[in-house]
Amino acid sequence: SLMTGLRKGLQGEFHLNGMHKDGDVVLGGLFEIHFFSNYPDLSFTSEPQQPTCYGFNILGFRQAQTMAFAIDEINRNSNLLPNVTLGYSLYDNCVQLGIGFRAALLLASGQEEKVLLHETCVGTPPVLGIVGDSSSTRSMAISTVLGLYRVPMVSYFATCSCLSDRQRFPSFFRTIPSDAFQVRAMIQILKHFDWTWAGLLVRDDDYGLHAARSFQSDLGPYGGGCLAYTEILPWDNDPDELRRIVDVMKKSTARVVIVFAHESHMIDLMEEVVRQNVTGLQWIASEAWTAAAVLQTPRLMPYLGGTLGIAIRRGEIPGLRDFQLQIRPDLYHNNRRGNNMVNQFWEHTFQCRFAPPPAGWVEAGGALCTGQEDLESVETELLDVSDLRPEYNVYKAVYALAYALDDMLQCEPGRGPFSGHSCGNLQRLEPWQLVYYLDKVNFTTSFGDQVSFDENGDVLPIYDIINWQWLPDGRTKVQTVGEVKKSAFKGEELTLDEDKIFWNFKSKKPPRSVCSESCPPGTRMARKKGEPECCFDCIPCSEGTISNKTDSMECTSCPEDFWSSPQRDHCVPKTTEFLSYHEPLGIFLTATSLLGTFICIVVLGIFIYHRRTPVVRANNSELSFQLLLSLKLCFLCSLLFIGRPRLWTCQLRHAAFGISFVLCVSCILVKTMVVLAVFKASKPGGEASLKWFGVLQQRGTVLVLTSVQAAICTAWLLSASPVPHKNTQYHNDKIVYECIVGSPVGFAVLLGYIGLLAMLSFLLAFLARNLPDSFNEAKLITFSMLIFCAVWVAFVPAYISSPGKYADAVEVFAILASSFGLLMALFGPKCYIILLRPERNTKKAIMGRGTGP
Repeated sequence: SLMTGLRKGLQGEFHLNGMHKDGDVVLGGLFEIHFFSNYPDLSFTSEPQQPTCYGFNILGFRQAQTMAFAIDEINRNSNLLPNVTLGYSLYDNCVQLGIGFRAALLLASGQEEKVLLHETCVGTPPVLGIVGDSSSTRSMAISTVLGLYRVPMVSYFATCSCLSDRQRFPSFFRTIPSDAFQVRAMIQILKHFDWTWAGLLVRDDDYGLHAARSFQSDLGPYGGGCLAYTEILPWDNDPDELRRIVDVMKKSTARVVIVFAHESHMIDLMEEVVRQNVTGLQWIASEAWTAAAVLQTPRLMPYLGGTLGIAIRRGEIPGLRDFQLQIRPDLYHNNRRGNNMVNQFWEHTFQCRFAPPPAGWVEAGGALCTGQEDLESVETELLDVSDLRPEYNVYKAVYALAYALDDMLQCEPGRGPFSGHSCGNLQRLEPWQLVYYLDKVNFTTSFGDQVSFDENGDVLPIYDIINWQWLPDGRTKVQTVGEVKKSAFKGEELTLDEDKIFWNFKSKKPPRSVCSESCPPGTRMARKKGEPECCFDCIPCSEGTISNKTDSMECTSCPEDFWSSPQRDHCVPKTTEFLSYHEPLGIFLTATSLLGTFICIVVLGIFIYHRRTPVVRANNSELSFQLLLSLKLCFLCSLLFIGRPRLWTCQLRHAAFGISFVLCVSCILVKTMVVLAVFKASKPGGEASLKWFGVLQQRGTVLVLTSVQAAICTAWLLSASPVPHKNTQYHNDKIVYECIVGSPVGFAVLLGYIGLLAMLSFLLAFLARNLPDSFNEAKLITFSMLIFCAVWVAFVPAYISSPGKYADAVEVFAILASSFGLLMALFGPKCYIILLRPERNTKKAIMGRGTGP
């Protein structure tokens, strides 16, 4: 039939290197078993010859053997797929897209040729899933086609971030992290060591250009760093371009160089680095060249020593070495569907050929393989299981498919996820059903790593951090110094054992790699125009601001009650300023106030003691006592202006001051009126005038005049009461505590009323200054009122122009000066006579003085 012919055409004329094992369910695999291949020229005049693969890759074969071991281990595990035997069909892609693509299509289509096993014809079951491919390019091509049929493909080595596109590759999964995470892992390292200034070298292909794009978008937001330069390494060995690139590296201030390339590019680059002798760089290697032994030579280690690299997670697979020691060649099916890979490995390892040997082999002295050779007698990387990295990814890929299949087969009929709540069954398995379960697979390997896939088919990423160590004896050692991984709950985590890291610098410490050093405390960053954001100048913060710990581009204003320290690095409480009892000015005013009060008490005592003497009796002793009491209150009210302003002191100070002075001036006004009344009464017909200025009238007048001031103060306090206020207008770095008057009108009325009474007293006393009263009382009142008015006229402009505490000091000074003026002017002469000139303190002397010329 036509299908038979196609099948024969597909297989009969195109031999693929493979390794196979039958089972109930077969998993496919694609591996790089040979490095190179030769395609014959196509003349189109004869049937084309088969392409030949050569250059056996022992590491690729070790990966294929790991898949065979994983399937064997699963078959021996009674807890995983207990009633299902897994088989495998592994093919060599020869690092060629055409060969790998053809192998994948054969696996997916089930068009492999039938084989005869144990005298029984057994057809190969359809392949349910494929482990591979190792290349991003081949994985993209293959998965584009297999995705149409939802055949799951789990790669162990394809890292391009473009494969995370679920719409283009709906059935693609991988157990190696995407390059997007590799970039993030490198950024984590940069961030850990505070390397904010780095150079980037990339390969001119999807691998490098995708990485460059990720770096440019992620380095700033996630690592707070910048790229000093981004250079694309040439495909061919272009000396001029390499010279230019190395010259850029040499002149740059960046001490860290990140290289996303393969070892072939690094070899060409390092030749130029050695030629220009560019040392003192910290290299960060991408996974593609992080384990390149060809670069770890005595010639290159002075430059590359200390390299930090991103490496595929190393895992341990117990039993793998013993499994590989059991390998035996297939002597019966060497040229058919048998284990060709094993035979090719055998020939490569023991340098022999199976029969029939190539023409001329025996004649040239070549040995024939017997199949009984001892693997342990030769050195082969196949048996080295100390550093299993890609193999560990193969192991996880096989187990992911197995766990997904196990979950699918454990489905309870009628409660399944598919149409009609159906389940998949072993007789009618469909690849797209396995994709559903792969999306949900979640297991932990025996090595302790969690395996699950996100919505893009990417595994929970994990990388090892390795360090190229240059030992004192000249040997090179690749040491694992940490890991970076992403978990479902904690996000990205970087773990580094810095004590294990070898630094290729004299200091034996990590280098500094910054464009501009961090701004010192008290300054902010100012970016340099046209340069990356990591390059900046440091500008001092202005007064009242400090450097912002969260935003280094701005200075933060201090809170209202704080001010910046001289270094502008932290906020300190503002100094508070008010007229204090502890400062010299406050102490002086307090002492003066108390002195005035004491003098008033002394004078009051003198007057009480000598109350029956003519001097005291002739000057209306009751008003004199009231006047002394009011003066004492005036002295004491000045104390309310000293100390930290509080609500009660602010409200009381002006009320006490206003009422005390009105009481004082009222007494003086009444004394003046009494003098005038006495003079008028001394004239014929004027006796009636004294009737209106008796003791009760005097007391009533003082009470009424004082009550008016009390009413003014009450209205003021109720309408707009004085309150404490923190004033920052006078000094930015100080808080001036002051009492704001609340209502300037109220304060003006209070002062105006005192001034009105004082002016009235002054005018009356001035008119009566030449009257022949006792001791010229009117003259003394006139003089005292003159002092009083002069003090308070001077007070108004001085008070208005004085800032802060000095306004309070001016008011206190005015109170004390006017109080002392009244005290000295009115009571000084009387005390002088009472104490020092008692001979004048007689009725005769007073009368004589009063009637004298």
